[in-house]
Amino acid sequence: MAKRRASGEGSIRKRKDGRWEGRYIAGHDETGKPIRKNVLAKTQAEVRDKLKAMLEDSRKVDMAKADEYTVEKWVWTWYKLYAKPNIRESTQEYYESFIRFHIVPQLGKTMLRKLTTREVQKLYNHVREHGRRKKDGKGEGMSISYVRGLHRMLRSCLQRAVKERLIPYDPADDAIVPKPEKLEMKTLKSEDMDAFLAEAKRREVLPMIFLELSTGLRKGELAALLWEDLDVETKQIHVTKSAARQKGGGVKINKPKTDNSIRFISVGQEVIDMLIEEHDRHPDNPYMFPSPVTGGMYYPDAISRLNTKILKSAGLEHIRMHDLRHTFATLALQNGADIKTVSSMLGHSDAGFTLRTYTHATTKGQETTAAKLGRLLSRHL
Repeated sequence: MAKRRASGEGSIRKRKDGRWEGRYIAGHDETGKPIRKNVLAKTQAEVRDKLKAMLEDSRKVDMAKADEYTVEKWVWTWYKLYAKPNIRESTQEYYESFIRFHIVPQLGKTMLRKLTTREVQKLYNHVREHGRRKKDGKGEGMSISYVRGLHRMLRSCLQRAVKERLIPYDPADDAIVPKPEKLEMKTLKSEDMDAFLAEAKRREVLPMIFLELSTGLRKGELAALLWEDLDVETKQIHVTKSAARQKGGGVKINKPKTDNSIRFISVGQEVIDMLIEEHDRHPDNPYMFPSPVTGGMYYPDAISRLNTKILKSAGLEHIRMHDLRHTFATLALQNGADIKTVSSMLGHSDAGFTLRTYTHATTKGQETTAAKLGRLLSRHL
């Protein structure tokens, strides 16, 4: 006979097979009919603990809705309803890759409410070791940054499920992801600067390259600049948009990466003079740096290829276009700019990120400051 318990606490009984069973009402369906669940254990104490845990979870979970979703169904629902309308097209491509090639094959058939931290951990381990797809089915591992991106997306997806009472907690929360790789940052060496700028001038793109080294603009921001974005009187450039490659070809103009990326950047008179001279070459073109091929906007990838050509022609070590952004930040910090100013010019979301990214530059500044203070104080000895 079932042991009577207080209302809402379920019931416990010993079955004929010797096991103990706990029964409880997990919720109600759309018609109001109770959704009955049970747990089994070898001992009465064990089933009591299991029953207590399931009752706590059932208060957090809407079982009528939770039973509708496998991981595959929920992750696509979340992506289309919550994520896709609010992320850039390039990020959409990453998310769809995470879902199609990793989450669905590994976890798709699992009921969402039964997903465990261990299963999530196995997913991350598999992607890290064998995530790269090959025709023979023998994939190599994906990068640490890729796994961390997958983790960020999956956590966002599962945290939404918690808010909608589909699961009691986020099983990805306790999964262990690889620590970020500490990659050596590349910048344009000071001894290579003359040759690099000379080659840019020979190719008639010096104003664009000089602006990049003076501001650290992202290549998409650089490509999307219009002449009207420059205020000659205040010597400022207003960054309000960014160009990005579209899936299937073409380029799309978006808002910059973050809210802080919409910004005013001050430039020197040398930059102003170069930009005016550049504009005089094509006064009727709205773009600050129109493509010499199409007359329209430069493709961001074309700017990257241009950087590669300049370096190769000048006989210099290859660095990415993005590394010119790092070059600007490093030079600015090493020449006395404060971290908050550099952060705002780069359009970073917070100065702490800038500080962590350019520790090497601030360390050099500390060494210089320490030497100056040492000389100053030694005069009083």
